[in-house]
Amino acid sequence: MEPFLLQATIYLGAAVIAVPFAARLGLGSVLGYLAAGIVIGPLTGLVGTEAKDIQHFAEFGVVMMLFLIGLELEPRALWDMRDRLIGLGGLQIVLTTAIVTGACMALGYTLQTALAIGLIMALSSTAIVLQTLSEKGLMQTNGGRSIFSVLLTQDIAVIPMLALLPLLAVSTNRLTIAPDGSLQRASADDGHAALSLVDGLPGWGVTLVTIGAVAAVVLAGIYLTRPVFRYIHQAKLREMYTALALLMVVAIAVLMGMVGLSPALGTFLAGVVLANSEFRHELESDLEPFKGLLLGLFFITVGAGINFTLLAAQPVRVASYVLGIIAIKGAVLYALSWLFQMKGKDRWLFTLGLAQAGEFGFVLISFSSQQAVLSPGLSEMLLLVIALSMLVTPLLFIGYDWLTRRMDEDEDHEHDEVDEQGAVIIAGIGRFGQMANRLIQSAGFSTVVIDNDLSAVQMMRRFGYRGFFGDPTRPDLLAAAGIDDARVMMVALDDKDTATRLVAYVRKVRPDIHIIARARDRVHVYELYAAGADDIVREMFDSSLRAGRYALENLGLTDFEAAEAETMFYHSDRDMVRELAELWKPGVAVADNPAYVARARQLDNDLETALASRVQNREEEEAARLLPRRPGDTSNNSR
Repeated sequence: MEPFLLQATIYLGAAVIAVPFAARLGLGSVLGYLAAGIVIGPLTGLVGTEAKDIQHFAEFGVVMMLFLIGLELEPRALWDMRDRLIGLGGLQIVLTTAIVTGACMALGYTLQTALAIGLIMALSSTAIVLQTLSEKGLMQTNGGRSIFSVLLTQDIAVIPMLALLPLLAVSTNRLTIAPDGSLQRASADDGHAALSLVDGLPGWGVTLVTIGAVAAVVLAGIYLTRPVFRYIHQAKLREMYTALALLMVVAIAVLMGMVGLSPALGTFLAGVVLANSEFRHELESDLEPFKGLLLGLFFITVGAGINFTLLAAQPVRVASYVLGIIAIKGAVLYALSWLFQMKGKDRWLFTLGLAQAGEFGFVLISFSSQQAVLSPGLSEMLLLVIALSMLVTPLLFIGYDWLTRRMDEDEDHEHDEVDEQGAVIIAGIGRFGQMANRLIQSAGFSTVVIDNDLSAVQMMRRFGYRGFFGDPTRPDLLAAAGIDDARVMMVALDDKDTATRLVAYVRKVRPDIHIIARARDRVHVYELYAAGADDIVREMFDSSLRAGRYALENLGLTDFEAAEAETMFYHSDRDMVRELAELWKPGVAVADNPAYVARARQLDNDLETALASRVQNREEEEAARLLPRRPGDTSNNSR
């Protein structure tokens, strides 16, 4: 027990130290985990050969991740992705395999060995890429969805790869299937052969058993989950839900392994089946912590497993292999992005995001070595190349960030010449400015809209509204838009600092103009107030009040009472903000301003008391109105 606890302390301690540090530097959690593994492995030797065993356990994090991804995908959405899965993902695997195979044959490898290397290197890292996309908020972009389609295709392709690799083997020893789903060579003296449902069956028998296992997962997801969850609910123990979620994932993974399928693919399929289930969110919340911890552990073991001795002995060769793989995959991906009409940032995200090798390559290399397709020395080299390419992946995403910033800076679109003037000048045509512009124009007043987002201006033009592309903070554009004669200036820019500077400038050149500004939060309100804005609208304030009014109506208040409470809160909060603006100090966090905190708490208490008193008075008036009158009572309770 003590060695296990010591190892757990080392792994967890390394993660707790390295990951937040990497995140602060903007490098992402994945690079932090990999760096932690390098430090405790090759650099300090705190962990040794047990990292390989831990890695097999940690790979279960990938299985959980695919299950959770499946929960987010409805079957209809998966069917809608068929063109990308077959076309984009299929072409990536075929083209990358062909080119890498040809390159390896040119280096002198046999066709069997070269093809095995090509198949292994065609895969990318599902764990690292999806984790990084999620952290950077890129999953819902066109490039992110394309990346997901390719990764999903690759995970599915692992199955035929495992079936094909034995055909490349020189030896024909009997194969068994390990609990993790990988195939292993069984020796005559192996007393612990892995349990398999297909071992020794003819081809048609293997097919039937495999189809039966998949059908069992689908049917269980449809018909069995609801009664099982009801049974668990009767226990009224929160930990039982977590146990059930883990049981489902583990059982599916074991079943898939027993029939020779990828556990990750099986759990993904189960997730898709349960995507429409009312238990989806429960499963997500129960499994998310385990997924994150196991994925982090997996990344640490990858870093700890890097063979720096081989790297030191052949640095040029190893580096050329790593760069060669990244270059080949990058070229294929860039060509596919052009073929499938990706543009700009999406094209570079797709190209750089998938240019590395993947974690399933470790499984395929181990399997290929057992089949005598790869020699031990070549296997060691390929493991190093895959690990280093995965280590480079966060740097590729950093390169993507730098490249996209340069693309934004180097936009060569010429600003429009503003040839209109109006009563209202609107800076910014996002969701906020768009609605305000439509309302003002519908009332018969003229507006001039300026925004530095070309796509937003073009979208506006498609719907018949005229706008000008340009920097609304430029004095010459404001002058051309009629800032000297305009009656209202509306500032609806996304960037807080830019909006504040624009308000200050307009107030300086036009002290008499009425300035309306959008604020992101309360502190931004104070900044805009100090800059000279007349009316300041917090972007979520009015919609939040409306949502609160709906809640009050459904809690028993009448429509009138809920609206009255909303109005009272609206005016009280605005008065509160005006008063607190006088206590706000630029550059000082509001939580570090004692006078501000004390007054804010007092005003909040006053507001709560006033609202509660108002509700109580209304209830007393209503009760008095409904009381029956006594004989001779001439008082009038109704007002």
